[in-house]
Amino acid sequence: MKIFFQFQLKYKVGLVLFYLLLGCSAKKTPESFIVKSNSISISGELKKLIDISSLPVYESGTKSFQVSSYDTTGGNDDGFNGKYSFLSRNSDSTLVVFDAKGPGVINRFWTPTPTEDTLDFYIDSDDQITFSIQYLDLFSGKVYPFVDPLCGNQIGGYFCYFPIPFKQSCKIVSRGKKMQFHQIQYKLFPETTEVSSFSPELSEDERDELERLKMSWNNPLKEISNFYKSADLLHESKSVLLMPGESATIFNVNRGGRIVGIELSPSTLFEGIEKLVDIKITWDDEEHAAINLPVHDFFGFAFGNPSMQSLLVGSQGNKNYCYFPMPFDRSAEIELVYRENGENNPPLNVDYSIYYSEQARNMEMEGKFYAEWNRDINPKKGEPHYFLDRQGKGHYVGTILQAQGLKAGMTLFFEGDDITLVDGEQIIHGTGSEDYFNGGWYAFIDTWDTKVSLPIHGSLDYSLPMCRTGGYRLLLTDKIPFTQHITQSIEHGPVGNAFPVDYTSVAFYYSDTPVNRSTIPTNELSKVFLPDTLIIFPQLMSYDVWDQIAFESGWMHNTGGLSYIYSVKDESRLRISLEDIPYDTYQLFLDVTNFEKGCVFSIWQRQTQLSDWIDTYAGNETRNENRFVCDLDIRDFKNTLTFRFKTQQKRDKLFLDRMILIKKGS
Repeated sequence: MKIFFQFQLKYKVGLVLFYLLLGCSAKKTPESFIVKSNSISISGELKKLIDISSLPVYESGTKSFQVSSYDTTGGNDDGFNGKYSFLSRNSDSTLVVFDAKGPGVINRFWTPTPTEDTLDFYIDSDDQITFSIQYLDLFSGKVYPFVDPLCGNQIGGYFCYFPIPFKQSCKIVSRGKKMQFHQIQYKLFPETTEVSSFSPELSEDERDELERLKMSWNNPLKEISNFYKSADLLHESKSVLLMPGESATIFNVNRGGRIVGIELSPSTLFEGIEKLVDIKITWDDEEHAAINLPVHDFFGFAFGNPSMQSLLVGSQGNKNYCYFPMPFDRSAEIELVYRENGENNPPLNVDYSIYYSEQARNMEMEGKFYAEWNRDINPKKGEPHYFLDRQGKGHYVGTILQAQGLKAGMTLFFEGDDITLVDGEQIIHGTGSEDYFNGGWYAFIDTWDTKVSLPIHGSLDYSLPMCRTGGYRLLLTDKIPFTQHITQSIEHGPVGNAFPVDYTSVAFYYSDTPVNRSTIPTNELSKVFLPDTLIIFPQLMSYDVWDQIAFESGWMHNTGGLSYIYSVKDESRLRISLEDIPYDTYQLFLDVTNFEKGCVFSIWQRQTQLSDWIDTYAGNETRNENRFVCDLDIRDFKNTLTFRFKTQQKRDKLFLDRMILIKKGS
């Protein structure tokens, strides 16, 4: 790895950017407001997490890297045993987990396995500790300045985005004897860059910036006023009636400027599995649209429903919003395209608001905004799913992924690692798909088990029966610069890209190079996949209990999930919610084990008995992986099933691995 780069870093951030923040007159010439800066500080890095107008600015001479615990042999031991979780072991058994020669800055820490071991940070010194902190307290919020919302834990992964800049070097040593899963993302700057190195004692200016960030990120309302003064912006708010098979232009200008806000409502118009309405944005009469994808996917819906409320893009209060700054040179056009699908779909009355400025792009210093849409249905075995594969200069700023397994069961496809190559060099290799989105431990209660939306990352959905999930991540201070080419991909499955999947992703990036190809949305490509076979694992079932039922769980059989042994009484009832299961008629099969303590049960739907009484007693333990029980009709007011039990002495247990629902006629 090259530690020093022989470049002169010159950030010329001009009127293009500061007009929006400072309310400058549009009559000023760009030259009068160009700022040259090659300095990095805590305060400056915190400002980048609030001042999104800097997102289009190139980072010349800067390179991103990541240290992680990934299995360098290509296996899936990405931290379980800790074999690949450190760079070297010192003579006293402490572990060097990070060692970089600067100038640089650490932008992001992630782990699902923090410990109470102490981390020692050596900044600009090989032998003098700058500060020490308990590993867990990088994320706990108990030690200032590592506080919410930059640091925390919500979906199984612990994350820290507080910047740690260094002038010459940074080394992190763990006093513990073992590390597990972790990622440390950082940037290295040209050697001429001035850096104010990290100190845990923040200056007044740094404290003020942190407080500003707290107020901004903790604001529950997603509005354009969170980022720009309304007096600095032009604004168009109108309605359009969309007819099937037609398109409508909702914004069109023939002069340079920048769009800073797009709002479409009501968001309920775009719900459903068909995804027939596309958003198409073209800059400067380029041959291919910069953005051309279903509205559903652009605003972070998941499998038919609004799911995302991030800082910059998502859906809230029946409004879809996007506040990425989008500068252009000569013209911009925004269209909504309503595709026909052969059905009698109704006209759609869409309300929209477009916020923009007449400040044209600084072509030397800013990229244009692009969104790469990729629907990958059952990719070739051995091939990863690509978020982005593009030539040019620019930087990567965000990912949205809807991930559907095509083989019913556990979501093992989400074991896959993300990999980023920049200008031919691998700079990032992750440790798992939910890890990339700052999460951890899918299918565990209160971790990666439902949709959760945070300012710059989150889980879009998690359904074991549907074998699907999804996530998003915005890259702000950790945006990934490239000068010639970037490839970002993610594996499907633990190893070898062997799990059959259906992935839909959106990659957000800025670039100086128009796209030379694009995937055009079609009805076939946009429609949400609905599986015919659904598997319900006990570990994430929603249920009610009547009378006494106890249980024990464990990895008893090779199902990918936990098995449960329920201890019941005569007349005990276990009612299971099926409200997330699509309405249809199914055959119900059970993966159960007969053994000497097995009880008798039957399946009911409220007061209606659906199955015969089934005896699970056996002298020798025998697993029946696919035992047909009954047909099951799931509709309004009929979206539960109930186990009712009969017991005899010492025959009072149900050994359940899974429930399998197969659509009738499949």
